[in-house]
Amino acid sequence: GDKKVVVMKGRFHYYEGYTMKEVTFPVRVMKLLGIKKLVISNASGALNPNYNKSDLMVINDHINLQTENPLTGKNLDEMGVRFPDMSEPYDQKMIDTALRIGEEENIKLHQGVYVGVNGPNLETRAEYHMLRVIGADAVGMSTVPENIVARQMDIPVFAVSVLTDLCYPGHIQKISVEEVIAAAMKAEPHLTQLIEKVIAEDKI
Repeated sequence: GDKKVVVMKGRFHYYEGYTMKEVTFPVRVMKLLGIKKLVISNASGALNPNYNKSDLMVINDHINLQTENPLTGKNLDEMGVRFPDMSEPYDQKMIDTALRIGEEENIKLHQGVYVGVNGPNLETRAEYHMLRVIGADAVGMSTVPENIVARQMDIPVFAVSVLTDLCYPGHIQKISVEEVIAAAMKAEPHLTQLIEKVIAEDKI
C-alpha cells in the first residue's frame, strides 16, 4: 500500500522452548527500527459456533492464559512503563477500518476475543468448553505476548485470526497440521487483501 514495512517470516513460539522475552524480542527490534503500528496474524481454533473454517476474525480483545509474561523481571524503562495499561489492547480505529473494508470488498469478517494458551497440544473438549464459557471466540498459542510488549512500547496493534479448525460442540474432531495449513491457505487471499488495504488507508 505504498508504505514502508518490516515483515517477519513466521514467529517464535513459547512452546518451541523460547522464553517470552525471546518470543517478543523481534517486536522490540521493530520498534527501534521505527515502526508506527504492529499488524499480527495467526491461525487459531474457532470457539464461537457462528464461525466456520477459513473465516477471518479481527481481534478486539484477548484473554491471557499463558503462564509466562514477557514483562517479568527487571523493567527496561526506556522501552515502556512497568505496569502498562491494557484497556485497549487492539487499536479501535484500525478495527473499524478493517470492518469497513470487509464490507466494501465482500470479505467475511468476524470480530471477537482471542485466548492465548501455551500449547503445543490442542485442547480437550472440556477445555474448549471452559474457554468459551470465560468469553473467548478463538484460541491460539501466540499473539498475546507480542501484543503485550507492543502496548508497553505504546505501539498500536491490529490483529487477525485465520480460523483453521472448529472447536465447539458437534464439530470437534481430530485435526492434522496438514488440515490446518490447508484451511489457512484457503483464507490467505482475503487475509492478504485485508491487511494490504488496512495498511494503505492508515494515516502514518
